[in-house]
Amino acid sequence: MDLLPQRQEFYEEWLHPDGLRDGSIGLAPLSAVIGFLRTDRHAYEDVMARAGTLAAQWSVAALPPYQRRLGAALPAGMRARFALRVAARVVKDVLSTSRAASRVRRGHATVRVQASVFCGVRERPAAPLCAFYRALVIEALSAFEIPASATIESCRAQGAAACVISVELAARRPIAPTAKAA
Repeated sequence: MDLLPQRQEFYEEWLHPDGLRDGSIGLAPLSAVIGFLRTDRHAYEDVMARAGTLAAQWSVAALPPYQRRLGAALPAGMRARFALRVAARVVKDVLSTSRAASRVRRGHATVRVQASVFCGVRERPAAPLCAFYRALVIEALSAFEIPASATIESCRAQGAAACVISVELAARRPIAPTAKAA
């Protein structure tokens, strides 16, 4: 609603605010809204990226405090893996038949998403439809102090076997002022 306030009433017919809060939105209304959004390519990219960012923020905030502390205390490589597991849970929560698998090696991660709800299209799109997943991964990593940039390598909507996101990790955490003094 932040990005398309003029369409709020229309989309609320499909996605009820109570359902958004409690996670009870069904696949049919979600698919319909995604289909409507795709007709405006620029709005689709912005809305899906914002949705991925918010999904990551909400998922990290919903973690029990001890898990957030544990994840934040891990070494950089393990923190990245922890953050990517959080993102994988969101992928499964969006569509129960979806799966996300990740691989982290030497400052690079690859995230592979199977059965994406966003890629169920009749006609092959000109650009990938994975903006949600890209934003989700970047924000989940950022929540655990792993700066990252990501590109979409392949998309199921464009005929690939899976959506694949390539992530460059910048895993250096700034040294806390008290650690410098010691």
